[in-house]
Amino acid sequence: MLSITIGHAQSDNIDQLALQLAFQKQDSLKINLSLKLIKSLYNNNEYERAFKYIIESEKLSQQLNHKPGIAITTYYKALVYDKKNDYLNALSDYEKSRALFETLEDTLGIAQVNNSIGLLEIKRGNFAKGVPLSLSAIQELEKRHLKHELNLAYSNLAKTYKNIEDPDKAIAYYLKALEVQEQLNNSAEVYNSKNILAELYSSRKEHRKAIEIYENIEENPQTTNDSILGHIYPKLAAEYLEFNAFDKASKYLDKAYTINVLKTDKTDLLVTLNNLADLNLRNKALYRAEKQLLEAGEIAINTGNRNELLKQYRLMITLDSTRNRFKDAFKWQRAYYELNNQITREKAEQKEKFLIPFENYETPDSELAMTNDFLPEVSMLSETSEDTNKLKLSLYGLSGALMLVSAFLVLTFVKRNSTIKYTHELEEKNQNIVLKNQAFAEQTKHLKNVNHVKDKLFSIVSHDLRDSLSSINGFIDLLREGTLTREEFDTLIPELSENANNASLLLYNLLNWSKSQMQSLDPKPSLFDIQEVFESKVKLIEQRLENKGIALIDNSLKDFAYADKSMFEIVIQNLLANALKFCKSGDTITITNRISNGNCIVSVSDSGIGISKDNLDKLFKESSFSTLGTDNEKGTGLGLTICKELIDLNHGKIWVESTPNVGSTFYVQLPKSKAEA
Repeated sequence: MLSITIGHAQSDNIDQLALQLAFQKQDSLKINLSLKLIKSLYNNNEYERAFKYIIESEKLSQQLNHKPGIAITTYYKALVYDKKNDYLNALSDYEKSRALFETLEDTLGIAQVNNSIGLLEIKRGNFAKGVPLSLSAIQELEKRHLKHELNLAYSNLAKTYKNIEDPDKAIAYYLKALEVQEQLNNSAEVYNSKNILAELYSSRKEHRKAIEIYENIEENPQTTNDSILGHIYPKLAAEYLEFNAFDKASKYLDKAYTINVLKTDKTDLLVTLNNLADLNLRNKALYRAEKQLLEAGEIAINTGNRNELLKQYRLMITLDSTRNRFKDAFKWQRAYYELNNQITREKAEQKEKFLIPFENYETPDSELAMTNDFLPEVSMLSETSEDTNKLKLSLYGLSGALMLVSAFLVLTFVKRNSTIKYTHELEEKNQNIVLKNQAFAEQTKHLKNVNHVKDKLFSIVSHDLRDSLSSINGFIDLLREGTLTREEFDTLIPELSENANNASLLLYNLLNWSKSQMQSLDPKPSLFDIQEVFESKVKLIEQRLENKGIALIDNSLKDFAYADKSMFEIVIQNLLANALKFCKSGDTITITNRISNGNCIVSVSDSGIGISKDNLDKLFKESSFSTLGTDNEKGTGLGLTICKELIDLNHGKIWVESTPNVGSTFYVQLPKSKAEA
């Protein structure tokens, strides 16, 4: 009703102005009436009718050499061309009107033209040119409290900063625009600004603020229609899901589905289905979640909604992982990362293309009053022209004196500048020397590290590895010479196998430790089954378990992790070897795995001799630390060091809990997906 009343009032005002203009005889008054009529028609979106009066008023203003009239009609002509998307004519007339306003020294007219050009350039994507113009105009517009122009300026700057992913400035300008829109009682724009503000707060993880805005929209009687409610309900539900408020999320999603399932445009239905699936996944209602996700995926592909398709992929990974369908989960994971990388790459290219190369300019906060004047008063312009001429004469006199002072200052500056330049050159040379010294020190440190690695390798190869290989060679020589019978050799095979396994594990550790020290160890992560790794590594120590009289309890479950499989195999092999080394006859080794906070937790426990508190602090350190096993087994001290480095490379964690004479438990945490890594 309010908009209808306002519309009637505007039409009555236009008709009254048109009638007055028709009977006006005095040309100067005719121009003023015509300009008011043009303004009213333009604000009422009657652009064709406004254009006719613009042409007539422009001719009359030129005949009378009425410069303010010429400037204003040229500006309005540019505005109409702008509305018609005639970029070249609009820009040409904007430039002409700005030149005329500059001649008249009309700061408000200049600000309005700059703002209009800025908005035009921003609309065309020329942010680097448009944003500084809008920013320069805002200060003058705020002084005059021109709410319509400020609304356009704030809104367009907010959209620009949102497009280049600067949420802080986008939020700041949307809040300014919202304040003006509420004063103008523009309910459509108020809703749009609030909706985008909620999305921006959500992207910054400020979910409470997002909820507050969405609920404010819901409570506003001017905007509570099904189209708007169907749009905000699923988003509001998503915010409540962030706090695990399932009851509230369910309430809003039920309402959203009832509204959106009837819409022709399926965008809001897509968001609703994804969030319903998310809710059902959290409540373990897997069948319903899968049905909703399949429908959501089909809509996302048909509508080209890549952001919601990404969410659907992510939820499908969770669904198939929960159901132990790891091949399907891996398929969704691969699709997710391909699409996510494509979107990220496109955003980076767009941001680089539209990067704004200008200094940050912040407009001062000011209270926006309720006035809405636009046209510069023609009479005031003519009154100020005489004062302007007097000011010009005064300025000419001052300029002569300033030139003499400037000449003296320039000479002083040149001399000072040469001194500063020489000082800067010396500082730059000194800085280069410092940088070269730093580089030389880093290189020296690296060479010392490499030399340390080399010495360590030679030491281990010459002792530990040589012992294992010598033992193997001794067995082979005895067999070749016929000194051993077949039966005697068969009894020695377990010992020979153990020596070979020791040598193999030692080589594994040496290779990976030396590569990590030289910074050339590069993980190749993939999705793999943890239980398969346990099975393969347990087979390698079965004979040694039997020989030492140790029982192995396998509590492992089929589950997957996202890491370098070969590196994880080395870690498990080391942990099992350590557990075996420090167990006695009758002890047990237990292997388990579980999910905690979305990560995979693996543990290797033993009931062996345990580790003292002093020795616990020495584990996982760069310096090697080793003790003899229960059968006097020796080690290099590199096993746990390389375990930690391999787990760190795969974005995981490793730690130990131990009690002397009770046993030890080593834990390994790994991510379950690339996103978590």
